[in-house]
Amino acid sequence: MAVQEEIEQKSFNIMISTTKLSARTVLRAVKAAFRLYQSKASQGKQSVRTLLRQNRGVSSVEISKTGIRGLERYAKKYGIDYAIRKDISEVPPRYLVFFKAPDAEAFNSAFKEYSASLLNKGNRPSVLAKLHERVQAAELPGKVRHKEQERGL
Repeated sequence: MAVQEEIEQKSFNIMISTTKLSARTVLRAVKAAFRLYQSKASQGKQSVRTLLRQNRGVSSVEISKTGIRGLERYAKKYGIDYAIRKDISEVPPRYLVFFKAPDAEAFNSAFKEYSASLLNKGNRPSVLAKLHERVQAAELPGKVRHKEQERGL
């Protein structure tokens, strides 16, 4: 019986040690996932509070409401963290974009591309205007129907 008890004791110890090992592994995996989530969560659009917590230089720029979506596209392209705040103290309200870029050159490039796209957008004629011009210029033939009846011989 002593051998039987010894085997049971050893198997019990193995079960406990593997449980401890798997618990440690799970805990490490959870910690790694949390660190990854924190690093990914603070990129792109975020709140002003989150942006300020990162302890880096934050700058701001005023922008019109119509240009917010375009700026977001260029901010994502250059990896700029930003937050948009609506200032309702004035009529019409103005929008402030707080940003934190990896370096000043990234923000300058993004804002330069954004400004160029706004200027190009103003120069392009609208599609509806082009369509209206083409309809006016085209001579549409009148509806003429010729019915011919075939007679079998």
